[in-house]
Amino acid sequence: MTSTAFRPVLPVLIVASVVLVSALAARTAARQPAAAAAPAPVPYSTGTWDAVTLGNHRVVLEVDGPADAARARIPWRRRDMNPEKKNLLVFDAQSGARVVNVVRELITRETGELVFQPTSGRGRYFVYYLPNVGSGRSNYPKVVYPEPESTAKPEWLSRHALPADAAAAPGQKPPTLPMARVVEFQAIDELNSFFPMEVIATAEETKALLDRHATAPYLVFPEDRLFPIKMTEDLPQRWIRAGANAPFRGRADRGEFFAFQIGLFAARTAVDALDVRFGDLRTAGGAVIPAAALRCFNTGGKDWTGRAFKKPVAVPQGKVQTLWLGVQVPKLADPGDYKGEVTIAPDGLPQTRVAVTLTVSARTIPASGDDEPWRHSRLRWLDSTLALDDEIVAPYTPVEVRDNTVSVLGRAVVVGRDGLPERIQSRFTQELTSIGEKGRDVLNGPVRLVFDRAGAALPSWTTSGVRFVKRAAGAVSWESDGSSGPLSVKTRAQMEFDGNLEFEVDVRASQATSLNDIRLEIPLAKDVARFMMGMGVKGGRRPASFEWTWDVQNNQDSAWLGDVNAGVQLTLKDDKYSRPLNTNFYHSKPLVMPASWSNNGRGGCRITEQGETALLQCFSGAREMQKDETQHYDFRLLLTPFHTLDTKAQFTTRYFHAYKPIAEAAETGANTLNIHHANEINPYINYPFLRPAQMKAYIDEGHARGLKVKIYYTVRELSNRAPELFALRSLGDEILSRGPGGGYSWLQEHLGSDYIAAWFVPDLKDAAVINTGVSRWHNYYVEGLAWLTKNVGIDGLYIDDVAFDRTTMKRVRKVLDGGRPGALIDLHSANQYNVRDGFASSANLYLEHFPFLNRLWFGEYFDYNSAPDYWLVEISGIPFGLMGEMLQDNGNPWRGMVYGMTGRLPWAGDPRPLWKAWDEFGIAESRMVGFWVDSRPVKVDRPDVLATSYVRNGRTMVAVASWAKERVDVTLSIDWKALGLDPATATMTAAAIEKFQDAATFAVDQPIPVEPGKGWLIVIK
Repeated sequence: MTSTAFRPVLPVLIVASVVLVSALAARTAARQPAAAAAPAPVPYSTGTWDAVTLGNHRVVLEVDGPADAARARIPWRRRDMNPEKKNLLVFDAQSGARVVNVVRELITRETGELVFQPTSGRGRYFVYYLPNVGSGRSNYPKVVYPEPESTAKPEWLSRHALPADAAAAPGQKPPTLPMARVVEFQAIDELNSFFPMEVIATAEETKALLDRHATAPYLVFPEDRLFPIKMTEDLPQRWIRAGANAPFRGRADRGEFFAFQIGLFAARTAVDALDVRFGDLRTAGGAVIPAAALRCFNTGGKDWTGRAFKKPVAVPQGKVQTLWLGVQVPKLADPGDYKGEVTIAPDGLPQTRVAVTLTVSARTIPASGDDEPWRHSRLRWLDSTLALDDEIVAPYTPVEVRDNTVSVLGRAVVVGRDGLPERIQSRFTQELTSIGEKGRDVLNGPVRLVFDRAGAALPSWTTSGVRFVKRAAGAVSWESDGSSGPLSVKTRAQMEFDGNLEFEVDVRASQATSLNDIRLEIPLAKDVARFMMGMGVKGGRRPASFEWTWDVQNNQDSAWLGDVNAGVQLTLKDDKYSRPLNTNFYHSKPLVMPASWSNNGRGGCRITEQGETALLQCFSGAREMQKDETQHYDFRLLLTPFHTLDTKAQFTTRYFHAYKPIAEAAETGANTLNIHHANEINPYINYPFLRPAQMKAYIDEGHARGLKVKIYYTVRELSNRAPELFALRSLGDEILSRGPGGGYSWLQEHLGSDYIAAWFVPDLKDAAVINTGVSRWHNYYVEGLAWLTKNVGIDGLYIDDVAFDRTTMKRVRKVLDGGRPGALIDLHSANQYNVRDGFASSANLYLEHFPFLNRLWFGEYFDYNSAPDYWLVEISGIPFGLMGEMLQDNGNPWRGMVYGMTGRLPWAGDPRPLWKAWDEFGIAESRMVGFWVDSRPVKVDRPDVLATSYVRNGRTMVAVASWAKERVDVTLSIDWKALGLDPATATMTAAAIEKFQDAATFAVDQPIPVEPGKGWLIVIK
């Protein structure tokens, strides 16, 4: 979903690039020898033309005199493969007409040789050498490059003794013709330019370079951060001129995190693995930047959970690998030249020492340089541990431990000797507006891991009991060990403040053992397990019996079972769990089937009813465990609801979801603005850092009018405008997903292959690629969010589906609360219960994030004609302590009101008439008593017509909505005492609400007519 796009002003980064590239070209030309035989270098620049039909690149030719045919030899040094299979177009610059008389004599990646007819004689001609054709949705283009076409007329060919197809007559001697001069290579803009890092070296140049290093198995090329290394298949011409194994010299400011590159070319042999080692950087006067201040991002770092890791870097023979390095310059560093070495140490190959000189200026730069993305200083964000702690966030309370009972806000777990829950209780009331003293049991017995041994029963289990190994405000951890015959079980568990319980269960065999099954049994109280979603079950009433098996085609590894005020989600994992992709891209990176639970297709889950118990069994089936084999039966329990409903915030926080002038948005009565991407202040998807001044000015204006302003920013995909894009590409598939390539022309021309094309905004040429499920990019994301709250003043996030995990969302919440108290997060999702998304219920898929959200907006493709239970479980958020809004087809305002939901300006209907009615009644100060509450004060005499009451100070607003297929008359059953009213004097009035209801008055015992799919808002007072 996108908002209206605006064509942006070029960012400062790109303007700076124009100056730098021009300067580089001048310096390069100045360095060339003055020998007469050396041709002048052809400049690279930009031009203006219709890229939609002609592509992004052209060669400018000059013909000096009249001629009916001219030859051009174009040293274009193309990075694209198989150029001979791509069409090219020649145009007359004077007339603007296409030149049809063209013969392609030779087309290679290094050179193109053409003969063409200069139709206007003397003057300029354009050769568009990558014309393309787009197809498919504009936001998901499928660009192709047409094959060559023969358009030359026979008489012109004959006149000049030219073959129609030069490839068909390779031995024919070409005629002598006047030569056209190559004047310029042009790109449609700087973003599309190939200069200088995508201008390939010729085979002859590469051979000459290798001859100068005749015994070197590999070569290294230090490179400035201003010129990210982009090619892996070729050396750039720039490196031929600079030479291999050269020293690096850079200039940094005090306090800057200075980033630079070293390209490694595996010239004669593959590099199986390598290490990068650093020495101190020292000045002649003795000042030191210690080696510990330097790092290489390609060889390791800290993951999104804060764990340090190392990663192998292998380079196939003939390929180029970029190593991105960085050094933190101390704020108080003495100015001067700091000299040292970086050592590239491949396994089994000679080491290469690269001399480094870093000139530190007297200027001190703020924020390590992070305010200027072109510096690449933000790469250090990849290893950030910001907000990775065991602290809590509002409205949660510290985790408490008493004996073997672990308690969090409104929920408690009694831990058995085996480390698994013996009892789970919820103290949330049915209204979800408070937490009571009396608990509701979620279980009818202890959770058990059951072992069914083939051939002989296992001996009795012995357990060590529970050992609590961590007690913090936000998390408590415990361990337990058990054994039975050849099997041993080690259980590690952690419960966090939001009700998230993670279990790592290692099952080990000390000798070969045959098993019929290992299964997890959760005996849920049947009256609690009223509803279900997940594992192929759409949200609603739980089926009496249920059977499910693992299938990689489906994004299903979890299910929620529960009631409005008590429930649990079970997620099955193992130690190789990796978050899959979502939202149109699930099948590009699906679930990794857990070896323990799936057991090669033998595993699954079932539900059976046994008296007052709904027994959930997750089995893995028969298996042979070998001596010393360990299987990881990990799982997660997420206890719901997470907190009470904040109805006041629901009815007073009113969204305007579009980029419009502040005054226009304020006039609607909305007080919270969501700014999507593809506009003047936030143009590029998931990289909201290139217009900070404009964004801040807009937000400041909103704040001056009492409005909150939030932005779209997430990690599912990343804009091609991100300066760090090629640095991230150098990390392999750690951050950017591998895939089939394709998509918009820029992606194909500059990334080549092995990526997944994502969202595209045509007017901005904003072409994104898909990220992996979880990675160090989440560390960058959290740091970026902190930067935005500090420097721009955003009031929270609008997240369009979630592509990161719960750990990251928890960090996001902490950063927002710390930087912008009162910040809001709302989550939008399109319904992902479809084959493309692996039949995943959105609420179940994102349930782990719900503890940290303020509102839901579910969304496209949700069927608002579905049953009330589906609304309750999959759309409303109520069983989890959240509330939401409607979108698809403007929602249903009558049904929405029984869940406290409206549409959202200006995307889904116009909620302003309802806002007015709310304010006139004072709904923000009312107590919401939903139709799901047993003791509700207003009931309806039909099951297909529901009523929710909003009770306050001697008056009550009743929302009535029908799911009946025809017009019906209903009678309200009212508990007058509960409402504090006397039926003898009470009135029932429906005020006129535009596009919702006409004014009406009802007697207290009068049947009320309700149209199908509609309802009423009636005030009783």
